[in-house]
Amino acid sequence: MIEASHLSRRYGEVTVLHDISFTCTEGQILGIIGHNGAGKTTLLKILSGLIKPDSGTLTIGGVDVLADPMQVKCQLGYLSEESRLYETMLVPDYLRFFGEIYGLNRETIDARAGVLLTQLSLHPDGKRIGNLSKGMKRKVAIARTLIHDPAILIYDEPGSGLDPMTSRFIIDYLKELRNQGKTIILSAHNLNQVEEICDLVMILKRGDVVVRGTMPELREQFGSIRYEVWYLLPDESLMTLPGGTEKSGNLWMSTVRSVSDLNSLTSDVTTNGGVVERIESRYPSLEEILIKIGK
Repeated sequence: MIEASHLSRRYGEVTVLHDISFTCTEGQILGIIGHNGAGKTTLLKILSGLIKPDSGTLTIGGVDVLADPMQVKCQLGYLSEESRLYETMLVPDYLRFFGEIYGLNRETIDARAGVLLTQLSLHPDGKRIGNLSKGMKRKVAIARTLIHDPAILIYDEPGSGLDPMTSRFIIDYLKELRNQGKTIILSAHNLNQVEEICDLVMILKRGDVVVRGTMPELREQFGSIRYEVWYLLPDESLMTLPGGTEKSGNLWMSTVRSVSDLNSLTSDVTTNGGVVERIESRYPSLEEILIKIGK
């Protein structure tokens, strides 16, 4: 359980975070999003014990982070946006180094490292870290955060700068970690991925929490359902096409926002000799919600 209450942080005269409060329970993924400068990275650094808030309280796993940051750090793994690694080291040596920092014996370290390298499909083949691809370096950084088997993971842009395949792999791996009972707090610019994997989403704007909730709750609050109707028309000149209509191949697609408009459109299509191919329900995406909040 993570409990943050009234966290604030200033840099000089600038307030970066203001009165942030939230909870995250065991086995959940919380996504923290917002435009650049919203305070996301600062909040993640506070949660990981790297910096202190100017005010507020923070408890992780029953431990007061401000009173005993070292004990909390033993419970969590932190991944910064940049994979800062010791590039002259071999991957096994790098993981042993951090395992020893956490007080693990060599046998435990090597066993966990072997499992992590397999799970992450990471095959360094004797290369030094500096000679690995960016995607492999990111996997090494993730393995380092997991070597001591922490209950809580705090990841800043885990898929930062990666190719789509590697980014997809990491997202799927985070799902597996959640299924293992890990609690994960992450920030990511890829809002489709946040929408896919996060149980809760918290949106920051200029250091304030604008909204927090599940995706269904956010959709309910910031948008409404719309319907995409795909249809064939033998002669489009016979029918007045509604606004928001576009053509893809031989199919027309019109967007309507109410059941009455949906019924009217499908009736017009059939009356004019057309055929409705499919109707798809669409909810506002997280990207649309963020843009709306940012205005």
